[in-house]
Formats: sequence, structure tokens, C-alpha cells
Amino acid sequence: MKKKPSSRQISEFIWGWLFILPTMAGLIILNIYPMIDTIKQSFYKTGDFGKGNIFVGLANYRKVFGDAEVWQALANTIKYAIVEVPFSVVIALLLAVILNKKIKGRSFFRTVFFLPMVVAPAAVAMVWKWLYNSNFGLINNTFHIKVNWISDPNIAIYSIAVIGIWSVIGYNMVLFLAGLQEVPRDYYEAASLDGANGWQQLIHITVPLISPTIFFVIVTRVIAGMQVFDLIYMLIDLNNPAWKKTESLVYLFYKYSFQQSKKGYGATVIVVLLAFILILTVIQLIGQKKWVHYE
Repeated sequence: MKKKPSSRQISEFIWGWLFILPTMAGLIILNIYPMIDTIKQSFYKTGDFGKGNIFVGLANYRKVFGDAEVWQALANTIKYAIVEVPFSVVIALLLAVILNKKIKGRSFFRTVFFLPMVVAPAAVAMVWKWLYNSNFGLINNTFHIKVNWISDPNIAIYSIAVIGIWSVIGYNMVLFLAGLQEVPRDYYEAASLDGANGWQQLIHITVPLISPTIFFVIVTRVIAGMQVFDLIYMLIDLNNPAWKKTESLVYLFYKYSFQQSKKGYGATVIVVLLAFILILTVIQLIGQKKWVHYE
């Protein structure tokens, strides 16, 4: 016979649910419901004047997989992520290792590297647009070169990725610093006594011991990189020759859904992106078993 719960247990149960209710409500309203509604919208075609959506089944998906613009946007998005993710992770890790040591001005440098995370994306885009200006930009004038950083279709997406790296290094660095606090100093002292240099300590001690943090950063950066939108939207206009070579899938979603009122087709694009991100995440979850050490 089951023991009747005490008044204390009932009270703790009720208060526990009351405390998590706001978070659950926000998750359902702001994340889960919009995701379900977006998937539902992908099976519809927007009716006249944005009303009376018409069910079209898989027609939107067939159109997406045959749309050259979607494939180009996917290629652009992958190019951005391939540059932004590894460089932002590696540079942030190296900075975290350096700034975890007892050096002069450590707090100042930590603050400086984290500052881009608190700057408004519009301000970031405006400053870098000036830096990249081919006529009077600081980069071209400093190095006495003539490069169309954000108007050359061959390099524009990589130039935008550089801004992404600069913007997120500080955030990644803080996560790595948190992971480094859990690494015992005894390991480094023993390694030093055995003659291991700084690089060997990084590869054989630091990376394995903070591999769960590295894995978390990589997964979240891949997801964020595949969702790039704001930098492209603010840096590239429709008259830019590199426009087609910098469009991302999220930008296509914005264009179809809000500029052309094709909400069903826009939803299909974003569902395809969601499926692609899920596949990448599953691959990473499978692969992490070989190099991530949970202790």
C-alpha cells in the first residue's frame, strides 16, 4: 500500500511547479508553438492578400529542392559556418589559456575581448562597413591595397565570417575560462617537471580535460553559424554585386515570408534548415564519443 504524501511533500511539489511554470510557459509560447506552427505553414501556400492559406502538401518541399537560389543560399551558409566556427573556437581557446594565467592586465584584456558581445549588431555592421570600404576604408588604406571586401562575390561571404569571428570570440573565451577553472593545477606542475612545454600541456592536458566545454561551444557555434542573418542583412544591400553569393537560408526565409508574403514557402526553407542543423547535431553527438571525455 502506497504511503500517502505528507503535506510538506505536497507543498514542495506545488511550489516546484510554480517556480518552473514561467520558464515552461515561455518555452512553449516562444519556442515550441512557433516551431510547430512553422512546420504546419510549410504545407500551405499563402492565399490572396495573405489570407486563406491553401493546403498544398509537399509541393513547397519539391519546389525548394529544385530551387537554385535555395541551394546557393545553403552553400553560402555552409561557407560562412566553415570559416566562422573553427577559427572562433580555436582563437577563443588560445586566448582563454593565455588569460587564465596570472599576467598583468588580465581583467582588462578579458573585458576588451568580451566587449564585442555587448555591442549592438547594427553598430558592429556600421563600423566594419567603414573598415571594409574599398575607397576610404581603414584596412585598404593601412595596407595600401585595393580590395572590394564586401562587394566582390568571391570573398564577400568570408569577409562577413571574419566579423562573425571577431564578434563571438569573447563569448567563447568566457566559456573556456569557466571550463579551465575546473582543471587542477597539479596536472600542469607534474607535466612541467616531466619536461612538457606549453603546447604539449595544451594538447595533452587542457584539451582533453575541457573537451565537454569545447564540444558544447562547437555545437552551439555550428547552430548559430547556420542561422546567420543580421550581419548579411545590414552589410549587403540589393545593389551589391555580391548579394547572391552572400544570401543565407535565414535571409531567404525573411525575404520570402516578410518581403514577398510567401509565408508557406519561407516556412519550408526554414524547416529544411532546421532538418540540416539536426543532422549536423546528430553527427556531432555521435562523433563526440571518440574525443570528449566526461569525468
